[in-house]
Amino acid sequence: MDWLFSHSPMPLAVYDADLHCVRENAAMARLIGRPSQTDARGPRLSEMIYGPDVAAWEDCMRQALAIGEPVPTAEVVEVVGRTAVDPGHDRIFAVSASPLRDQRGQVFAVCTAVDDVTEQYRARERLALHNRASTHIGTTLDLMRTAQELADTAVPRLCDWITVDLLDTVLNGDEPSAFTGSVALRRMANQSILEGAPEAVRLPGEVDFYPPQSPAVRCMATGQSAVYSAPDPTIQSWLAIDPVRAERFRTYKFQSIMPVPICARGAVLGVTIFFRRTTEPFTDGDRLLAEELVALAAVCLDNARRFTRERTAALTLQRSLLPRRMPPQLAVDIASRYFPAGGGTGAGGDWFDVIPLSGARVALVVGDVVGHGISAAASMGRLRTAVRTLADVDLPPDELLTHLDDLVSCLAAEDDAHVDAAELGATCTYGIYDPVSRRFSVARAGHPPPVIVAPDGTAEYLQLPEGPPLGLGSLPFESAEIELAKGSFIALYTDGLITTRERDIDDGLERLRSALAQTSVSPDVLCDRIIESVLPEHSSDDVTLLIARTRTMTSNRVRVRDIPVDPAVVADARAWAAQQLAEWELRDEVDVTELVVSELVTNAIRYAHPPIQLRLIRDRTLICEVSDSSITAPHMRRARICDEGGRGLLLVAQLTQRWGTRHTRSGKTIWCEQFLVDDC
Repeated sequence: MDWLFSHSPMPLAVYDADLHCVRENAAMARLIGRPSQTDARGPRLSEMIYGPDVAAWEDCMRQALAIGEPVPTAEVVEVVGRTAVDPGHDRIFAVSASPLRDQRGQVFAVCTAVDDVTEQYRARERLALHNRASTHIGTTLDLMRTAQELADTAVPRLCDWITVDLLDTVLNGDEPSAFTGSVALRRMANQSILEGAPEAVRLPGEVDFYPPQSPAVRCMATGQSAVYSAPDPTIQSWLAIDPVRAERFRTYKFQSIMPVPICARGAVLGVTIFFRRTTEPFTDGDRLLAEELVALAAVCLDNARRFTRERTAALTLQRSLLPRRMPPQLAVDIASRYFPAGGGTGAGGDWFDVIPLSGARVALVVGDVVGHGISAAASMGRLRTAVRTLADVDLPPDELLTHLDDLVSCLAAEDDAHVDAAELGATCTYGIYDPVSRRFSVARAGHPPPVIVAPDGTAEYLQLPEGPPLGLGSLPFESAEIELAKGSFIALYTDGLITTRERDIDDGLERLRSALAQTSVSPDVLCDRIIESVLPEHSSDDVTLLIARTRTMTSNRVRVRDIPVDPAVVADARAWAAQQLAEWELRDEVDVTELVVSELVTNAIRYAHPPIQLRLIRDRTLICEVSDSSITAPHMRRARICDEGGRGLLLVAQLTQRWGTRHTRSGKTIWCEQFLVDDC
C-alpha cells in the first residue's frame, strides 16, 4: 500500500467509514489542489471538490462500504466538479470505489481511484454534437428552416443563446453582396435556453444593423471567428452605441461571445453569434466545434440560396409564359388559379390558356409537363406556343392533340437522342366551346377528365376517352361533344389539385366534384371554394385550375342565310347583309360588309360545292362566314394586271382585321372579322 500511494500516477484516496479522507497520494493532492493527506483524519470529499455530482461520488463509496464490492461493477461513474486548482471551470472525473478489508475480512475503509477525463468527455460531446448536426441541419432547402436547425442544434449543448443572420441578397437567391460600413442583416433564427427567447433584440424576418466595429462585421470582413469576454473593449464599444442590446446583456448576464462568419464556396453569407451567460467561457475547442457546425450549415444555406435562385428564375419564366390577363371574348366567363409546387420542389410545367377562335368560339386549354425547374417551364412554354399556333389553324381537339403529340416526339429527339418522348410526361386537355350552338367539343391526352356543372348545380365528370400522354405516338386521340345549357360551368385542372401522397385519387376526384356542385356563384368565387376545400395542404406538384361559365349567343346576334348555287343571288346576299347591319345599327360597316359578302359568296358559288351558307355574327367584332361542303382551302395570291380575277381574298384581307379558313367534318368555312366602331 505504501508503494502504491507513493508511486502510482493515478490519483488515489482512502476514506474511512464516515467518508473522511485518511490518506491520498501526490497525484490526488495535485488534482484537488491541497497538501497530501497521510494518516490523519481529513476533510470529506464534498469539502475538497465542489459540484452537484459530488454526492453521487460519495454514494458510490457508501455502496462499496455496504456491499463489500467495487462500485461500479460494469462502467466508470463520471461526475462533474470543481477544485481549488481550477475553481472557474468544471472538470469531468471518472471515479471508482473499492472496499478495503482488515485481517479478519471486515470492510473498514474505501479506496477511490480518480481520472480527469474532461478533455475526452468534451471530445466525445463534440463528436456527438457534430453527428447530430450532420443529420439535423439541412433537411430542407428553406433558408429560414435551415438557420433554425443550426440554432436548435447549438442550444443548449454549445451555448445559451444564438442568433443567425444573413445578407438580404442571399434570401433573394442572388450572389452575396459586398459590404462596407454598417451592415444590414436579416434575422433568420433565434434560440435560447429560456422559454420564448426573451433575449432577442430582433425577431426572425426582421433586419438588424451592425456597425463596422461590431464583432459581427469584423468576423465577416476577416472571415475568421473570434471569442470575446463581456468586458472586452470591442464588446463594450459595440454596446455603447446600442442601448437596447446593452440592456439585454446586463439583464441576461452574457459573459462570453463568439461570432462565427457563415462562409460557403468563398462567399460570406452572414454571421452566427453564440452567447454564454455562465462563467465558463468559450474555449478553442468550442470555437472549432462552432466553426464546424456553421460550415455545415453554410453549405446547406448556400444550396438553399442556389435553389431559391433557380426556383425564382423558373417561376419568373413560367409566369411570363402563362397568360397575364384573359383575352377579350364573350363566349365564357373565366377565372383561373395557379399555385407553384410547395415543399421546396420549385416551379413545374403546368399551364393554361384561353384562346379566342373564329366564329365567336373559344378554346380552353390546361396542360402539364412532368418535372420541375427551368427545363419544365421551358418545355411548357414551347408546348403552349405550339397549342396556340395549332389553335390558330382551327383544328378540332383530337387533331390538334395528334399534331401536339408529334411535336413532343420531335422535341424529345432534339433534346437527347437517348431520351424517350414519354419521359417528358406531358399531358393536356383541349376543348372548344361554341356559344352559338352551345356545343363543347373536347379531347384529352393522359389528363384528368373535365367536370361539367349544370345550372342546377349537378356536377359530373365528362365521359371522355382518356387518350395516351403526349409523346407516345401512333395512338389515336378521341374527342367528345356535348351540348351545354346557358350558365353551365366547365372545370379544367391538373392532377396536383386532386392527388397527393397521402390522398387517394378517387378521394380527390370526389372532393372536387362536391366542391363544384354549386349554383348562382361567379367563377372567381367557385375557384376560391375549390382551392379552400380541395387543394392539398402540402402539394409536391403545381396546381392549375381553370373555370369557365358558358354564355349563349342569342338569336338576335346571329343571322343565317342559305345561298343557292346561282351567281344572280350575290346581289341578294349583299342586300340581305346590309339589312341585318341596319337592324344592328351598324351602318358604318355596311359598305365593307357588302364588298366582303360579295367576294366570299361569289368564290363559294364559283369554286365550291353546295350547300352554301352565309352567316353574320355580332360579337365583339362583326363576323362574316361563308360555309360550303368543299374541302379545298382557298389561297390568297397576287393577281397580274391583265387577270380578270384572283383579287377577292386580297380585298377581304385588306378590308378586314382578320380572316381565315377552318375545316369541319362536312367541309370548310371562310371567315373574316371587322372591328366595330364602338370597340376601336
